[in-house]
Amino acid sequence: MPAEVFGDKHVFLAKNQLLSFEEIARLARAFAALGVRKVRITGGEPLLRRDLPELVRQIAAIDGIDDIALTTNGVQLPEHARALADAGLDRVTVSLDSLDEAIFRQMAGRDASPAQVLAGLAAAEAAGLRPIKINCVAVRGLNDHTLVDIARRFRGTGHIVRFIEFMDVGTLNDWREEQVVPAVEIVRRIDAEFPLEPVESSYRGEVARRYRYKDGAGEIGIISSVTAPFCGDCSRVRLTSDGRVLTCLFAATGMSLRDFLRTGASDEDLAARLREIWTSRGDRYSELRAENRSAGGSRKLEMYQVGG
Repeated sequence: MPAEVFGDKHVFLAKNQLLSFEEIARLARAFAALGVRKVRITGGEPLLRRDLPELVRQIAAIDGIDDIALTTNGVQLPEHARALADAGLDRVTVSLDSLDEAIFRQMAGRDASPAQVLAGLAAAEAAGLRPIKINCVAVRGLNDHTLVDIARRFRGTGHIVRFIEFMDVGTLNDWREEQVVPAVEIVRRIDAEFPLEPVESSYRGEVARRYRYKDGAGEIGIISSVTAPFCGDCSRVRLTSDGRVLTCLFAATGMSLRDFLRTGASDEDLAARLREIWTSRGDRYSELRAENRSAGGSRKLEMYQVGG
């Protein structure tokens, strides 16, 4: 959330426009009844939500949910990691685009440092939140020359770095296609320093292509939704903080369920509505990216609204 857009005077949503923890948990139960087994809490920065461990506790109590993850910038993990683990959080994914102080600040757009993120990683590990994944967005001309440094830093630690092609999510990141570092190039750069070999996916729909170091020092992942889209195998559905259900990271609006929830919908009604939304989805933005952009279809929700 760029500081020049979301400064001290920015007016955020009123509390009554946000889903309560109980409403989020109720929707999670409806998703679980339809077969969902994994829940990821993301943002924006989810650790800014007061009493977040209580939401984790409510989700962990849902029959059928067997994996709860959190995507965070890591800065507040030293304060919250233990409480989150005690509440039932299983693992974390932490964003870290560079170990270089200046590059990190330029990409984060905020007054933070890699040292704070590394402290957050240490706190998560101490709390037993494993495996830890680290998201690194590769942007040509900005941090691409530091990608091998990231790989080097986390080899042998048990942490999994996932290198992500720079995506045109939202409208605030000034995306240009020439800034994309293709997945094949990322693999080639790291393989030249630390030989890699491909690993089979853990499950159908896994977004990252996995590679392990040939010397046994762990693995990395590559997310290539720009150069090698995987829309056909996508199994993710997103719920925004104000109650919209999205079936694509690049969605423009979504289907609002907040008022539906608040006007007496039964659990059966919720399940039916969610089933209808999922089975009628036709999102293929990544596969049709060039057509969408040339047609002027650039209206999308921002990353801070839809998460990763």
